[in-house]
Amino acid sequence: MIEPTLALQTAIRSALIASSEVAALVPAAHIRAGSTRPDNLPSIIMSGGQTIFLGNASGSQYIARVFLDLHVWALEDGSDTAKAIGFAVCNTLKEAPDAAGFSFDEFGLPAVRWMRDPDPEISYTHGVLTVEAVMRWSF
Repeated sequence: MIEPTLALQTAIRSALIASSEVAALVPAAHIRAGSTRPDNLPSIIMSGGQTIFLGNASGSQYIARVFLDLHVWALEDGSDTAKAIGFAVCNTLKEAPDAAGFSFDEFGLPAVRWMRDPDPEISYTHGVLTVEAVMRWSF
């Protein structure tokens, strides 16, 4: 059994790659896990996973609240590209993605934040979309 944040990350990546709306804006190879500023733009980088175990449920199931940040990076063009990518991601993740071996009791995107890169030489737009889910699984 895979750890819940990794299962969520895998499910989200699969959903984003399968989305024609996202694919029109971000190449599949630029949608990945990581913790650094991307080399290739535009991109979506998943990081900052957190699992809070909530205990056990009936049928020997486990439950956890899981958080994952999706970092959207694009070169500045009035921030339109980055926000278009963020909107496409939000549309794709209106429903919980399929996560093998896991089910979702709750799934949502409770926060989206946008910021400009402070480097005046390169004008990046960076957005962070937080995904929150309550996941259930058994061994």
